[in-house]
Amino acid sequence: MGELRKRLLRLLGSAAALTLLVAPVQAVAQEQQDAVVPVTVPALANWTAEQGSYVYAKGARLVADSPAERRVADTLAGDLRAAGHGTVPVVGGPARSGDIVIDVQASRGSLGAEGYQLDSGKRLSVTGATETGAFYGTRTVLQLLAQGDRIPAGHTVDVPRYKERGVGVCACYIHITLPWLENLVREMAYNKLNQLLVELKVKSDAHPEANTWGYYTKDEIRRLVALGDKYHVEIIPEINSPGHMDPWIENRPDLQLTDSDGNKQTARLDVTQQAAFDYYTSLMDEYAQVFTAKSWHMGADEYMLGSDYSKYPQMLKYAQEKYGSNATPQDAYVDFINRVQAYAAGKGKKLRIWNDGLTGANTVPVAAGTTVEHWLNVAMKPSQLIAQGYPLMNAAYSLYLIRGGFHSDTGSLYDQSWDPRSFDGEKVASSTGITGAKISLWPDNGRGETENEVAVELWPALRHIAQATWGDPHPDATYAEFTARGTAVGHAPGWRDLTRLPVAQGTYTFQAGSVSFDAAVTRTADGYAALKTSEGCLEVTGGKLTLNVSLQPGVELDRAACDSSNTLQRWQLEPASGGYRLVNAITQMAVNVTDDGRLVQYPPDQRTPAVWHPTAH
Repeated sequence: MGELRKRLLRLLGSAAALTLLVAPVQAVAQEQQDAVVPVTVPALANWTAEQGSYVYAKGARLVADSPAERRVADTLAGDLRAAGHGTVPVVGGPARSGDIVIDVQASRGSLGAEGYQLDSGKRLSVTGATETGAFYGTRTVLQLLAQGDRIPAGHTVDVPRYKERGVGVCACYIHITLPWLENLVREMAYNKLNQLLVELKVKSDAHPEANTWGYYTKDEIRRLVALGDKYHVEIIPEINSPGHMDPWIENRPDLQLTDSDGNKQTARLDVTQQAAFDYYTSLMDEYAQVFTAKSWHMGADEYMLGSDYSKYPQMLKYAQEKYGSNATPQDAYVDFINRVQAYAAGKGKKLRIWNDGLTGANTVPVAAGTTVEHWLNVAMKPSQLIAQGYPLMNAAYSLYLIRGGFHSDTGSLYDQSWDPRSFDGEKVASSTGITGAKISLWPDNGRGETENEVAVELWPALRHIAQATWGDPHPDATYAEFTARGTAVGHAPGWRDLTRLPVAQGTYTFQAGSVSFDAAVTRTADGYAALKTSEGCLEVTGGKLTLNVSLQPGVELDRAACDSSNTLQRWQLEPASGGYRLVNAITQMAVNVTDDGRLVQYPPDQRTPAVWHPTAH
């Protein structure tokens, strides 16, 4: 019995020793788990882990007192609801366990205009020196809650490295749908991007002769700008000039630059005419009715692309009359930029231009304070522009996404630790003088890709530019690990899936009034509908082509051999009055029915679109 007791004691002693050994190991493992930096885009650079966690649960409240705090809290409450986290009330203090506290403290100047501090424990606290800073803290909260209701305890101070973090979209010829642009604004804010630069046409009341498709109505722009204001994304408009003006002056030959042989240049504004300047500034005034941004982008790129100033003697004459005998023809071009800059400044707006026109052939400098967006390697290098005091934004060609053309190699840029100091043709040593960077979307081949296809390429590039402009450009060892961040945080609350067909695939009779046709509906790979009739698939190819797309209203629909690669055979079925509007995925014009029963395309504000009622066979 004594021996049995001794063996039992030895066994218990071993168990106790094992417990003493295991307990510290478990504690270390838990400590290591707690020390893992929460996953966000952009990545948190200085997370300090603490013990425990914040648990989002029923009964959570948003605590906000000042008007600025309540605005941030109200937006967060709507986003929590949209993300499936339920309805959370916004209340005044004091806070209790489980609450999310929004705090705007102007005294926290070290956080800057957009930085924030996040504290996670029994409650979550988001602190910013400004409303914008607190707002960005709530984007981090949403990203963390997208991965679960438990957030590790800890804190971070998260401040962006660059002031301008952007996306540029040329909706300048090809109309891009408002839901797509709204998705973009939400995604930008979710990833802490703050600047959407849009080259587009607003339907003009002052110049109806310029209202060729695809414009936007003023109400559409007001809706987009309001969303941008809510999500702290400044939406900066651009009317490119004095080149690329054809969307505005193709019906105004009196304003077109004319060469020495009498040939009109339909895309070039004659900068030597006061009437041309007055026309352009009247468009600026009209845009000011709907855009609230404090900047104006005038483009100013590729004015003399493929041409020689000597073919336009009026340019030299104008320059020498204004600036003396040593002036050059390019001085007339710079003079136009400077007059627009002065006009914009008089309206409280700062000017932005592209860099390629600054070749050094001018004697008149571009007005001080003009932001130069650098995309092309020309004689005037980025370091020279910075030395001359111009705010410089990196809009490198390597960041371009072109429909049916060049696509930015985001993975390669990430592997190179690309950051905004890496310009086309030169990498500068310091970030001083660099405002930030943007990716740019261009529709050079308008039918090359659909909006939905562009979106697939855009989201990784968007998250990369967010990371490169906010923090460390290479937070993860591999690009695959970085892209996993985007997968983890998902899309922004309120993001709409634009690839869903509202009807099942199958054969239907489409009826609108007395007109009908039979078509088999199949979903395309990018989420549109192909409509196959007995004569072939519906498409739009006729009329005048712009960027390889039929943008002429009134063009009749064609039926051609079905081709899954043909983007002009892809259609959106937009719900309307118990039926659907048929809208071409590329032209963004809706199908109408003529008096003699033909199917034609028109912009939705020019003709009331036909409403089609499909009946399944």
